[in-house]
Parts: sequence; structure tokens; C-alpha cells
Amino acid sequence: MLYIHIPYCHRKCTYCAFYSVVTREEKQAYVDAVCAELRHRRREIGPSLRTVYLGGGTPSLLTVGQIGQIADAVAESFNLSGLEEVTLEANPEDLTPQFLAGLRDMGFVNRVSVGVQSFSDEDLRLLNRRHDGRMAAEALRNVLEAGFENLSADLIYGLPGQGLEAWMENLAALEGVGIAHLSAYALTVEDGTMLRRQAEQGRVALCGEEETLCHYGALLDWAAGHGFEQYEISNFCRPGRRAVHNSRYWDRTPYLGVGAAAHSFDGQRRRWNVSDAKRYIASAMSDGGAEHEEEALTAADAYNEYIMTALRTVSGIDKNKVPPDYSAALAAGMARYVSAGLIADTPTHYRPTHEGLLRADGIAADLFV
Repeated sequence: MLYIHIPYCHRKCTYCAFYSVVTREEKQAYVDAVCAELRHRRREIGPSLRTVYLGGGTPSLLTVGQIGQIADAVAESFNLSGLEEVTLEANPEDLTPQFLAGLRDMGFVNRVSVGVQSFSDEDLRLLNRRHDGRMAAEALRNVLEAGFENLSADLIYGLPGQGLEAWMENLAALEGVGIAHLSAYALTVEDGTMLRRQAEQGRVALCGEEETLCHYGALLDWAAGHGFEQYEISNFCRPGRRAVHNSRYWDRTPYLGVGAAAHSFDGQRRRWNVSDAKRYIASAMSDGGAEHEEEALTAADAYNEYIMTALRTVSGIDKNKVPPDYSAALAAGMARYVSAGLIADTPTHYRPTHEGLLRADGIAADLFV
């Protein structure tokens, strides 16, 4: 599997902690660097690809020609005969009929993930998004009308000032649209973000835990009532429409990540490229390849990562995948969460309940060795 990071944005969202930049002067140089890194590192994973994911940032800021240039470099570097899924993350304001027609005709991307976040204009202003609710609804229609049936939408709940009724209105706006997949995230206020500063200055009042849990419960009820199955804490899909690429992150499948700040994993080591677009471009175009750091994972690191990712899925922790050295400690640590109704203990798995999923990160941290 291959991840390609496109760091460019129109402007920074208040909640975003991912590496992104608002300048776009060097976009073509960046695309050239990504293609160079692809060719330089193609032997780091197997010769065939099953999934490709263009994330960001805002990949839809690239032109169709630039996406095509990346697609050509991928095709030159890997065997694509088994390729199942190619996802492009996009913002609503970029999804014009002309852009989508070019993307469709290129024949590389077959899944579009739209960063709606909210259909409320008030929420969108708070988040510093460029689109409004009408534009978001129009973008989803444009994607489907262009022939992309595998359409995913992102929403955020637990926003400042967002009551339950407002959250339900967001979900209602998706009814009848025809999306295949929904990613719905509880707002996380990360250090270093504009939203964190606003909260510390008292300019916004953050949603409390109980209110967020209420939003989450309403989400579960809505999803179940509208034909969506939950397979991860934040991800819901129509039958057969799970995100193939993201699902493989959660089972710790090795992957190659190219671009500034992109991470890679080969099963034993993690590597991350420099989080600076200009330095990335200069290094990726050199003989030495992209500037990066890496670390080798210990057995404890690998175990902790498995616990963390597995507990975010409805399948939970497969007891057969837990090393014997850790089984007894895991069983002891799980006991209080089973008693609290947050974890279901089955003969083969520790499966989080609905409330356990929402508390998965905290439970996992408590179980780390």
C-alpha cells in the first residue's frame, strides 16, 4: 500500500495538527519530487500495490495533470494489476464538474473522500473552512454525477456550540445523497492548533465529554438506521464499502509513505520524512533521497501499537495475535474494563462495546507495557 502526502492548503483549519502549508508556489516542484522519491524507493515494498491514498493537506489543489503525473510515476514503479482502491482526499470547493470529469477520464482515482466537516455555515466559519454548507452538498452531488460511486464524506461532531439538534441536522443532510462511506470524528483539540489557542483564551467553549458521548450515541443510531455498518470508531460504510487502505493501517500492514512528513512502516521500522516542503523537495531530488528519520520498533513497541489500533476497531484484539509473554498481563488489565461494560471478553477476542470504542485511546494507553 502507498500513501502520498500533499501538504498544500488554501488556508489552515483551526483544528488541524497535520503538516500543511498555505503557500503553493512550489506545487509543480513538489510533484516532481514526489515522483522522484517514488522511483527511488519503489523496492522498499513488494512490486505490487493494492491501494494508493493521496492525503493531505488538500490533494484536490493539484491540477488533473499533476495528479496524472503522479499516477504515471506510480505505474512506472509498481505492478498495478491487483490495484483495488485509489483514494483522493478533496475539499468541496475544488470539486467542480470540470475537475471531476478530468479525474474520471484519467482513470486512476476510483474513490473520493470529501472533507465536508459540517453543513452548518456557522460551524464552517469556526473551523476556518472555505466552503459553505450549500457548496458541500453540491460537491457530493458533483462527485456522484461524475461517476465516482465510491464516495466518502467526513464530518466532525462535538464542535463548540454544536448541540444535539445541530449534529442531527448534519447527519440528515447526508440522507438520500448516496455516499458509500462516512467518517465521523469527535473533535480533538490538539496542541499548537488555532482552536487550542482560542479555547485557552476563552474565545470558544469546548464541548464536554457527556455531550460528545451523546452526539456519538446519536451517530450510532443514525448509522444503523440508514444502512451503515460501523467497523472502526469513526468509520461507517455501506455493505462491502470499507476503506481498504485505512483498514490495513489498523492491522499494521507495511506501507510506503512519500512526500513531506509522510510516514512509512516495513513491519519492523518506522520512517518519517522531513516536515518541511522546501527541504523535502531539495532532498528528494538529490541522489541521497528524501531527508528523513527512522526508528526500529522493539517487541513492546509492536505490541503497544497492535493494542492501540485493534481497540479502535469493532473486531477488537485477536487473542491469537497477542504474544504469550503479554497474555496474562493483558487479561489482568482488561478485567476492570470488562466489568465496566467497556470491553466484551469472548473466547477469541477482546471487543470494545460502543462506549468502549469512544474511550479506546485511554483504555489502550492503560494497557501498554
